[in-house]
Amino acid sequence: MGSRVTRLIRNFNLENRAHREISKTKPKAAPRHPASSSKEIHQKNDPLLSMLKDVYVESKDPDPQAEAVPEVKKVEEEMQRRALKYSLPGEPYGFCDVTDVPKGKLSLVEALTALNNHKRLPKTWTPEKLAQEYSLDPKDAKALTEFFFPFDIKIIPPKAEETKQIKDS
Repeated sequence: MGSRVTRLIRNFNLENRAHREISKTKPKAAPRHPASSSKEIHQKNDPLLSMLKDVYVESKDPDPQAEAVPEVKKVEEEMQRRALKYSLPGEPYGFCDVTDVPKGKLSLVEALTALNNHKRLPKTWTPEKLAQEYSLDPKDAKALTEFFFPFDIKIIPPKAEETKQIKDS
């Protein structure tokens, strides 16, 4: 019953609505860009060719001294490194080959240690002291203590197991 009513409403005055829509003025299409013919594209342009002939390009090989300058910068960058304060013991963790880090950066172990120290003793391990201790920017040390925190790991000791014995009765 419901579909019949919907069909009646949908088809009501259908022809008049269709004629009204068809008789409306259509919008004009936008004017097309005047296309240049393929002959114009493939023709030689003498003024452009004469200008192209006037262009003179001279190139030189780079100086060998200029290549030595980046090496000096690399040496300076290496000088700006500091030794690790903390590292994981043993080889299974894969950190055995890291011995120093650039100033202004922390290793994962150092970051966790610094965050844990700040969490345990916030009055002693202030962001300023962390910045001084690990050669960090004070702004970075403040952001580190403000936005990051270590997880709490609670180890629950197992209950003392009392062995229950079944006795024959």
